[in-house]
Amino acid sequence: MTRRTWLQTALIGSGGLLQKANAALSKMKITRIRFYHSPITRPIFNQSFHIVTVETDQGITGIGEGGTKDTIEQCAALLIGEDPTRIEHLWQLMYRGYFYPPGREKIHAQGALDLALWDIKGKALGVPVYDLIGGLSRDHIECYSTGFPRKGSLKETARACIEAGFRAFRTSVADPGKDQPFVAIQMVRETHRRCQEIREGVGPGGDWAIDYHTRLDLPDAIRLSTLIEPLEPIFVEDLVRSENPGVYRQVRPQVKVPIAVGEHFADRWEFNELVEQRLIDYSRVTIPNCGGLTEMLKIAAMCETHYVGMIPHFTGPLAEAALVHACGVFPGPALMEMTGDGTQKIRYLPEVYDFKSGKMWPNRRPGLGVTFDASQTQLVAEITEKLQPIPLFRRSDGSITNW
Repeated sequence: MTRRTWLQTALIGSGGLLQKANAALSKMKITRIRFYHSPITRPIFNQSFHIVTVETDQGITGIGEGGTKDTIEQCAALLIGEDPTRIEHLWQLMYRGYFYPPGREKIHAQGALDLALWDIKGKALGVPVYDLIGGLSRDHIECYSTGFPRKGSLKETARACIEAGFRAFRTSVADPGKDQPFVAIQMVRETHRRCQEIREGVGPGGDWAIDYHTRLDLPDAIRLSTLIEPLEPIFVEDLVRSENPGVYRQVRPQVKVPIAVGEHFADRWEFNELVEQRLIDYSRVTIPNCGGLTEMLKIAAMCETHYVGMIPHFTGPLAEAALVHACGVFPGPALMEMTGDGTQKIRYLPEVYDFKSGKMWPNRRPGLGVTFDASQTQLVAEITEKLQPIPLFRRSDGSITNW
């Protein structure tokens, strides 16, 4: 399909609007990138809620989330002067522009910038991003709650979570309390007891899930999974440490409950064997950790091919809004994580995601559908100069190859 035909289909607007969008897309250049410190960010280095804005010479600014000052500055300097609509090209540029592939921390920054590029493109065309990546395959996305506010006992809290509209209530492996030793056999017994209480609370119409947080060694993870199997968890998450994904070749035959893994991983190359060998049932890889929406769509295609569902980890509020677009177009099983009861307000994001009755609802706001109030944050860095640290080689057709 030609660009003009595609734009006509996407915009369904007047000739003047089409002409304006065509001009914006064909001439747009990135002029400045700013990095703002979020007042609600987590202290975890590669799960930051910091805000990135990508400005263009056409007056359109995209908004992203993630990264740190140093990692954003390196990635952002590659983008100055570039066409923001060539999103895949810029993803490759950031991923390969320093020769060595980025690690889990740096690709978090790349993901923040990638989100801003998609936001720009949606705003330029006047459509939500999900329209640009295939259109919605579902009316809404079901959610489960992590840290649902206590409503009395654990049983009563689980029941209240389901009554609030959530698909599932999430718990974790028991911890021994402050300054107490972690004795796995005791924690497995206590976790099993709590899970029985949760199952009774959610009732036959509700679901529950549990995150092992990689706290258990392999034998204890298998033993707990066997104990809770009759309680029918919707998934068990991160059973063992993530350094060696291949260990799930031993886990899979011994665990009969659905397995969800991926929160600790970044791009598809880090965990593709888990999907391709069908060692897990759900991917927990998320945005911006994986490198943004561009990479998330490739992960989604890989998951669909191997009948693996998507239950992405919650990172920050803006990334959660982006996940609505990714999960909204994914045709396989999808479930989103929400912290608390979903009523939290973020002052610097007066418009972010649309959450109601335990579900995420797509909206028609252009781009990612997010509004940013910079006055509620702190400007940390500003990038206006282009930097290309190594020679950039291209194939004869103009595509990037490694130096």
